[in-house]
Amino acid sequence: MTFSPLISLASILFLGMLAQWLAWRLQVPSILFLLLSGFIIGPMLGVLQPDALFGDSLLPLVSLSVALILFEGGMSLEMREWRAVGHVVRNLVTVGALVTWAVGALAAYWLLDFDGSLAVLLGAILIVTGPTVVIPMLRQIRPVERIAGILKWEGILIDPIGALVAVLVFEVITIGEGWHGTTVAISGLLKTMIIGVVLGGAGAWLLIILLKRHWVPDFLQNPMTLMIVLTGFVISNLFQEESGLFTVTLMGIILANQKIVLVKHIIEFKENLRVLLISVLFIVLSARLEFGQVTQLGWSAIAFLGVMIFIARPLSVFAACAGACMSFKEKLFVSWMAPRGIVAAAVSSIFALELAKKGVANADQLVSVTFIVIIGTILVYGLTAAPLARRLGLADPDPQGLLFLGAHPWALQLGMVVNRLGIPVLMVDSNKNNIQRARMAGLRTYYGNALYEHTLEEMDLSGIGRLLALTSNDEVNSLAVLYYSDQFGMGQVYQLAPSTKSGDEEEFAPALMGRILFSPRANYHYISERVAQGATFKITPITEEFTFEDFKKRYPDALPMFILTEEGRLLVLTADASREPRAGEKILALVSDVAGPSE
Repeated sequence: MTFSPLISLASILFLGMLAQWLAWRLQVPSILFLLLSGFIIGPMLGVLQPDALFGDSLLPLVSLSVALILFEGGMSLEMREWRAVGHVVRNLVTVGALVTWAVGALAAYWLLDFDGSLAVLLGAILIVTGPTVVIPMLRQIRPVERIAGILKWEGILIDPIGALVAVLVFEVITIGEGWHGTTVAISGLLKTMIIGVVLGGAGAWLLIILLKRHWVPDFLQNPMTLMIVLTGFVISNLFQEESGLFTVTLMGIILANQKIVLVKHIIEFKENLRVLLISVLFIVLSARLEFGQVTQLGWSAIAFLGVMIFIARPLSVFAACAGACMSFKEKLFVSWMAPRGIVAAAVSSIFALELAKKGVANADQLVSVTFIVIIGTILVYGLTAAPLARRLGLADPDPQGLLFLGAHPWALQLGMVVNRLGIPVLMVDSNKNNIQRARMAGLRTYYGNALYEHTLEEMDLSGIGRLLALTSNDEVNSLAVLYYSDQFGMGQVYQLAPSTKSGDEEEFAPALMGRILFSPRANYHYISERVAQGATFKITPITEEFTFEDFKKRYPDALPMFILTEEGRLLVLTADASREPRAGEKILALVSDVAGPSE
């Protein structure tokens, strides 16, 4: 059955967003659902036939999309992380990449019966891991900051490196082996580095100048960024094939780390665009597969996958960090995180088509093997990496700790009571006396302005997953929740109700506020007055004998604040989402009468 292009395009977008939503709900890698969607509407149902739909434009569109994805990845890299993990990442993308390449090539030669040239090319393609799969997994696993930084930097940097190596190998294959092919490879590497530095730096500088001098209106800044990125990518590729990936990655890194203009709005736009591009690309590329090619490989492909997971990755990590650059637990976890993503799929698709035109044997199997590795690594790592990280003590997927913005007297009292529940508390304040009192009370503290950039870089946020903005300044509270939403997510940043003249928090723009803590009436002055009148923060166990109804009768003016569940999770009660505690749970509330059951 032949479907209209309109139905095919609509199916891609519909299934792409559905797959992303299902992955979010089930907390599994979205690429699994994206690949499954591509198989269903491609080989199984025939709704989508990418080559017929896009024609000769398919692979160029894929290349441009990958360039934007890597540019966005580059914009997520911060040099402060590089100073902490740079030596490890450098070893992984050099020594580790060479080991992966060698093991992958040998495995392809012996297990898949590929000839030497094709085996070396496949090994080069599978050097990459990729931010499209690594970063979503890191968000779910939430490893410690050092491990997250290592894997993020490696995933983003290894993509242009792997793609470049694959291109150089491809050129050697097509030109011929020997001295001439080696010369082409070396010159291509040097040209890529020079072109990337020149064009990447020039593109970033041009965009900075345009933004600094306000030569581009706000509504054109994101489209202008797209134009500069894609132009730099195309020009770079004209001088040296596939050098554009290195160019746009470097451009993104420069923009993210300069201090001249704000680019947060560009980063947010690119993150949204990345989700759309990844969804479309994986569905389209997986729809090009043919089941016959996949099943033809048989058990040899499974054995090859096993070699890449159990031999190539651990060997590359331990070889790259033969010294003491990582602990044994860290090496073990990093050895178990090398999922392949969109760059491997795109590069293999491009090369397979070119090699098939030149009559290279088994060229059509290049894509099939690559997709088996993509699916296999995502399944294995996606299902096992999080439990392994927790077992090794390297991850906290649901950190319960609270970052208190404000260490004034009643905030300090509240922090001490929360800490008694076994919940980590970190108090930040620019008032030295407040911080000294909090430190003497045994709480973790940070002295400084919470809105300074270096504050977020310097604070130890291990075990901290939420922000409570408790200052007397409503504007500071709103700025803080907006600033820290990137760190914790908008659902995990809270602020006191604004102290407006009318008492109506709706006078503040909702888009500029976090979730309102406790109750619409619970602003800073309300709590301060209650505490001054003798109210205290009290922990009360709720049992079958002493229910929440009994609690409300005992403390009719109580302000419920937190619930500690039987599993040890702390629920923050808000104006938009509150619930009653159940038997076996504990409630922390502000009460006037200190009598009654408590801890």
